[in-house]
Amino acid sequence: MSSLSRELVFLILQFLEEEKFNESVHRLEKESGFFFNTKYFDEKVLAGEWDEVEKYLSGFTKVDDNRYSMKIFFEIRKQKYLEALDRQDKAKAVEILVQDLRVFSTFNEDLYKEITQLLTLQNFRENDQLSKYGDTKTARTVMLSEVKKLIEANPLFRDKLTFPALRSSRLRTLINQSLNWQHQLCKNPRPNPDIKTLFTDHTCAVPNGPLAPSSVNQPVTTLSKPTAFPPLGAHGPFPPGGAVAAANAGALASWMAAASGASAVQAAVVTPAPMPLPMNQVAILKRPRTPPATPGIVDYQNPDHELMKRLRPAPSVEEVTYPAPRQQALWSPEDLPLKVALALHQGSTVTSMEFHPMQNTLLLVGSATGEITLWELAVREKLLSRPFKVWDMTNCTNQFQALIAKETPISVTRVAWSPDGNFIGVAYSKHIVHLYAFSGPNDLRQHAEIDAHVGAVNDLAFAIPNRQLCVVTCGDDKLIKVWDVQGRKHFTFEGHETPVYSICPHHKENIQFIFSTAIDGKIKAWLYDNMGSRVDYDAPGKWCTTMLYSADGSRLFSCGTSKDGDFFLVEWNESEGSIKRTYLGFHKKLAGVVQFDTSKNHFLAVGEDGQIKFWDMDNINVLTSTDAEGGLPALPRLRFNREGNLLAVSTAENGFKILANTAGFRSLRAMEASAFETMRNPVDSSLTKAVPGASVSCKIERGSPVRPSPMLNGVDPSKPRIDDSTDKPRPWQLAEIMDPAQCRQATLPDTAGSSTKVVRLLYTNSGAGILALGLNGIQRLWKWVRNEQNPSGKATTAVVPQQWQPNSGLLMANDVSGVNLEESNPCIALSKNDSYVMSAAGGKVSLFNMMTFKVMTTFMQPPPASTFLAFHPQDNNIIAIGMEDSTIHIYNVRVDEVKSKLKGHQKRITGLAFSTTLNILVSSGADAQICFWSIDTWEKRKSVAIQMPAGKAANGDTRVQFHVDQIRILAVHETQLAIFDASKMECIRQWIPQDSLSAPISSAVYACNSQLIYTTFRDGNIGVFDADTLRLRCRISPSAYLPQGNQGLSPLVVAAHPQEPNQFAVGLNDGSVKVIEPTEAEGKWGMVPPSDAIKTSPSTTNNQTQEQLQR
Repeated sequence: MSSLSRELVFLILQFLEEEKFNESVHRLEKESGFFFNTKYFDEKVLAGEWDEVEKYLSGFTKVDDNRYSMKIFFEIRKQKYLEALDRQDKAKAVEILVQDLRVFSTFNEDLYKEITQLLTLQNFRENDQLSKYGDTKTARTVMLSEVKKLIEANPLFRDKLTFPALRSSRLRTLINQSLNWQHQLCKNPRPNPDIKTLFTDHTCAVPNGPLAPSSVNQPVTTLSKPTAFPPLGAHGPFPPGGAVAAANAGALASWMAAASGASAVQAAVVTPAPMPLPMNQVAILKRPRTPPATPGIVDYQNPDHELMKRLRPAPSVEEVTYPAPRQQALWSPEDLPLKVALALHQGSTVTSMEFHPMQNTLLLVGSATGEITLWELAVREKLLSRPFKVWDMTNCTNQFQALIAKETPISVTRVAWSPDGNFIGVAYSKHIVHLYAFSGPNDLRQHAEIDAHVGAVNDLAFAIPNRQLCVVTCGDDKLIKVWDVQGRKHFTFEGHETPVYSICPHHKENIQFIFSTAIDGKIKAWLYDNMGSRVDYDAPGKWCTTMLYSADGSRLFSCGTSKDGDFFLVEWNESEGSIKRTYLGFHKKLAGVVQFDTSKNHFLAVGEDGQIKFWDMDNINVLTSTDAEGGLPALPRLRFNREGNLLAVSTAENGFKILANTAGFRSLRAMEASAFETMRNPVDSSLTKAVPGASVSCKIERGSPVRPSPMLNGVDPSKPRIDDSTDKPRPWQLAEIMDPAQCRQATLPDTAGSSTKVVRLLYTNSGAGILALGLNGIQRLWKWVRNEQNPSGKATTAVVPQQWQPNSGLLMANDVSGVNLEESNPCIALSKNDSYVMSAAGGKVSLFNMMTFKVMTTFMQPPPASTFLAFHPQDNNIIAIGMEDSTIHIYNVRVDEVKSKLKGHQKRITGLAFSTTLNILVSSGADAQICFWSIDTWEKRKSVAIQMPAGKAANGDTRVQFHVDQIRILAVHETQLAIFDASKMECIRQWIPQDSLSAPISSAVYACNSQLIYTTFRDGNIGVFDADTLRLRCRISPSAYLPQGNQGLSPLVVAAHPQEPNQFAVGLNDGSVKVIEPTEAEGKWGMVPPSDAIKTSPSTTNNQTQEQLQR
C-alpha cells in the first residue's frame, strides 16, 4: 500500500472516531494493521473478552511471527486457562489447553507438560510459580503490563502504537479545499455555489442571462457532513502502488532531523514508470528482509501476501543474521599497494577508472576523447575499446543533436560497474549515458542509451532500490535522476541550486537513500520518494566534494576542494550529521578537484601534488605517500580494486600505472593466464590439436618469448615475476582436476539418517545454507555458522556445516502416500528470506517452515502431480506450477484456485523460468520443447524444439534457467547444453557431450554471475564451461572428489553459490552432498580458451550451428 493510501486510512480512522462509529474504527485498525489502539486493547483485556483480544491482535501479528508475538499470545492464553481453573471449570480449561496452548508445545514441551499438570491440582496456586496469583482483576492487570512491554519491544508493532498528530476533522478540511479548488476552475463560478454531492466533480451550472462578475477566489461554503469520498489513489502525485518513505530511521534520520527547515519544501518530481516502488520505509523496518539472490521467488514475508494473511508466519528471531564484528587486524604500510607493477598507455587523458567488482585485474578506463577501454592487467592488454558514438540520434533531444552537429568534443566523466559486474555505465560530458551489458571479455553489448541531462552528466552510480537494479545520475542541470537499466526514468530529484557534482547511493539497514553534492558545496540526501531532500549541509570548502562509504558501509567520508585550491578530507558522524574527524597533510593550493578512494575498511588514499597520500582511517596524520616513480599529474585520479591490493593511478602522459602490494603482485601472476584469450598473437589452427593434459603448440610471432610448458590449472609454476617487461602470456591449456589436492571440497554430514538419492539441490539465498530434496520426499538442511574460522558465516569448504534439526525431531517430509517414488518428479522452491520452502514429491505441494520443519499448508492435490514450481516475480500471489499432464497451472493463492491452464507441451513440465525484462514465462518439458508465454495474457508466443543430435529421440527432461541479463536462457538436456536468446526465441549456441565428456548430462546451472556454467555428467565428471562461448575451461575428474572404489557413484544435481561464483555443490545418487571450490592459489576454475586456439579441439568446444547438426 502506498504512503498516501496509508495516510488516507488514518484520516478515515479519525473521521470514524469523530462520528462515533466505534466498531468500524477498531475493525479498520485491525484490517489495515496501521494503528494498534492500546486503549481499546486494554479495555478488552481487563474485561476478559479473550476472543476479541485475539481477533484484534490477529490484524497485527500471529503466534509464530517471532518470539515476542509468541510470548504475547502465550501470556493471554495462559491467563484465560488460569481463569478457567480458578472457576473450577475443568472442561473449559481442557478445551483451552488442547485448542489454544498446544501450539506452544512444539517450542517448549516441558512448559506445556507443566501447564497440563495444573489440571491435577485442586488449586493451581499450589504451584510455586503461581503462588502469588491474586484475584482475577489483579492478575489481568499484571498480565496486561507484561504484554504491553512485549508489544512495545515487538518490531512488528514499531510505529503502530502512536496515532499521527492531526488537526481535528482533517478529512473534512481536505474535501473543502478540494471543492474550493474545483470551484476556482469553474468557467462560470457562482458567488454561493450549491454543492449537493461529492460523487462527481463540482461545476457551476451556466445561469440564464448575463453572468454576474464574481471573484474566482470566492471560497466554497464548508461542508458540514460529507457522505462520500472520491478515490484519491488513482489521482495522486505518483502511481498507485508507489510509495514514499516517511520514516526517520537509522543514521540518516538524525541528519534529517537536524536539516534546515528550508529543505523540507524542496520537491522531487516523480515520473510515472512501470518500476515497482518500495514499500513505506517504516514498514520495511518492521519486517526486515534478506535481499534476493534468485529471481522469481515469492517473498512470503510480505504482509500483503495471501499466504501470510492465512498463516502469518515469520522467521524466528534465531534466524536473524547479525553483522560480523570488525576484524581487529594489525595493519602496516606494507599492506598498501605502493610499488609500481605496471605502466600502461591509454592514448588520451584518463578521466575515470573502475575495477570489476569480482575480477580483480579487470580495469575499465574512460578517457577525454570519449573512449572507454577494458584492460586485463595481468597481460597488459586491451581486451576491447569503444569510441564515443551516438547509438540512436532520433531518441536524443534537439539540443544534443545540435551539439553533435557542431562536432562538440565529448569526454567520459564517469565509468562504473554494476554490483554484479554484468553492466557498465558510462557518463559523458554532454547529455548522454551509455549502458553496456557485459557477459565476458568477448561480449560487451550496447544495452541502453539515455539522454539524461542538459549539459554534462557529472556522475553515475548503480543502486538497487526495491531490489531492482537502477542507475543514478546527476548533471549540470541541477538534477538527480534514477533510471532502470532499460533506460526508463523513475525519479527526478530537484532541490540543488547549482550543478550537481557527485552522488553516493547507499543503504542503512533497509533504508535506501542517495547523498548528492553540488558545486556550491551543498550536501543533500534523498529517499526514493517525492518528499524532497532530507539534508541540507555545507561541505568543507564549499565547492566540489565527493562522498564515499567504507567497504563495509559503516563509515562515511568526503573529500573536496575549495575554489581557492584548499583540500579537505573528513569523516562524518552520521548520528549527528557533523564532522567527526578532519585529516591533515595537505600543504599546497592547486587548481582542480582532488580525488580520493577508500580501501578495506581501513585506508584512505588521495591524489595530490603529484603523489598518492595514504591515511589510516583512525588517524588524522598521513600514514605514508608515494610518487609512483614519477610522472603523475598534480591531481592524479585513482581507484582501488575490491581486495585493496591494486591501485590504479592516472599519469601525466595519457596513461596509468598500477601499484601493488605483495598480494597484488601474486594476484597478477595468478590471473595472468585467464586473460590469454585477449592476446593479439594469432594462432594457426592447422598447427594445433588440443589434447587434455598436453600443451598446445601455437604459432608465435618472431621474437616472442612464449614457449609451451606444462601447467597445473593453467598456471606455469616457472613463471617469472609480473613486472618483468619481457614476460608474455603462455599458450592456453585445458585445466584438468584429477586429484583431491587440486581443489577444495567438503562432504556435508548426514546425522538424521534420512539420506536417499538427491534429486533437487539449492543454496539458501543468504549463501549460508544448502537444502537437498531426496527422492523419498524428505528435505535436509545444512547451515554454516558465523565463528572465528568462518567470520562471514557463508558456505565454505573450510568449515563443515551443521545439519539443521529442530528440537521436535521433525523431518521436512513431503506427503508421499500412494506415490511411486521411482516415477515421481520432486520439485522445490525457496522463499526469498529463506524462511519457507515449498516442495512436492508426487503428492500435494507443501509449505514448510524452515525453522521448525512444520507443514504450514498444502494445496494442489494430485492427480495430476506437480513437477515444477516457480513464482511470479511481480505478483507474490501467483505461482506457476508445472504438471505431470503437460499443462502449466497459474495458481492464485489469494482465491485458492487455478486462474489459467497453459497447454503447449506434449509431456510433463520439467522447467519454468520468468523474465521480468521480457515479460515472459519460459517452460520446458520432457518432450524436448521450449515454450514462450506472455505473462500479461498467458498466451503462447512460440514453441521451439531443441535440436537433437542425429539418432537421438526428442524426449527427456529439459531444464531452463535465465542468465542474469534476463534475456539469454540456458537449456539443459542430457544430450546438450544450449543457449537461447529469449528476445528472439531462438537457439544461438550449443554444446554436445564428446571425447572426455561424452556421458549424458545429469544437471547444469549458471554460476551466480552467469559467467560460468557448472555441468555434471552421469559418469561422475564435472565440466566448468565459459557461459558466453560454451567452451570448456576446466574438467573435474571423479577421482578428484569421489571416494575410490565406489563404482556407479555420480552427481545427479548441481547448485551454484548465490554470491561466490567459483563455488558449487553437487548431490550424489547415494544421498551425499559435496561442496567444491578451487584451491586458494588458483582462485578460479581454469581459464577461457582463446577462440583461435581451440577451433580444432572437439574436447573443448562444439559450438555447432543447427545446419551442422542436421548434417
